[in-house]
Amino acid sequence: MPKQAVTAVALALAVLLLQGCAAVVGRATSNLAGNLSAGIENHDDPETVATALPAYLLMLDGLIEGSPDNPGLLIAGARLYGVYAGVFVEQPARARRLARRAYDYAGRAFCPGHPGICASRGQPFETFEAQVAQLPARDLEALYAYAAAWAGMIQADSGDWALIAEIPKVDALLRRVVELDPAHAGGQPWLYLGVLATLLPPAYGGRPEDGQAHFERALALSGGRNQMARVLYAQHYTRLVFDRGLHDRLVAEVLTADPRAPGLTLVNVLAQQRAAELRDSADDYF
Repeated sequence: MPKQAVTAVALALAVLLLQGCAAVVGRATSNLAGNLSAGIENHDDPETVATALPAYLLMLDGLIEGSPDNPGLLIAGARLYGVYAGVFVEQPARARRLARRAYDYAGRAFCPGHPGICASRGQPFETFEAQVAQLPARDLEALYAYAAAWAGMIQADSGDWALIAEIPKVDALLRRVVELDPAHAGGQPWLYLGVLATLLPPAYGGRPEDGQAHFERALALSGGRNQMARVLYAQHYTRLVFDRGLHDRLVAEVLTADPRAPGLTLVNVLAQQRAAELRDSADDYF
């Protein structure tokens, strides 16, 4: 996977930062998880969050040890480990290890109810897609966590071409998420779909028009408050089709926006950091 694509998937993981965890963890821990999640999401200093997250990870590990089949705790663990590995860990081997832990937790939440899908991961795409199309709405949270963790594992091990070849299956899972609930997680699944559609130029299977539509959908569903949507839109769609005007407009909108927004402050601060990099490299790229 190209380095630019790897970076984008890592950024996309940031928008998953424990959204909805309070709704899926067990009753005894829901208030704690919800309050901690809100504190993380609304923080404006990524370095503080990066320093503090390991303690929360270990706390979740302990809760899972005590309740190993609790799907809510497993989903919370998968989401947080995915974010930490994809956004804050720089050492490749460590990022791969933590991303695989996220995938393991997500699989333990999702696969017991859908063993056929998990077993067909290595089978032809048509077999996998047919089973995904039958997934019910009641499994939406676990489905989304599984798709996100799988994408994170690919991002962390981008040199593994066997994993990269599985991207269409991740895409199928995400498409099922938005079929079941187009507005799920404030439109965040559309960001994944936008990135996947714009990883490659059209001659190699890329779908820039679809990607643009996905990014626009994500922006609309967030009410324009998710600045990461603009960053990924600029990084992937506009650079793929060499639209400098749209690129510069999106980057400027991110840099001048107030990053403070309920549940999105940390994501928006990260987005502004990436937008500054896009601004500084634009003359060399276009």
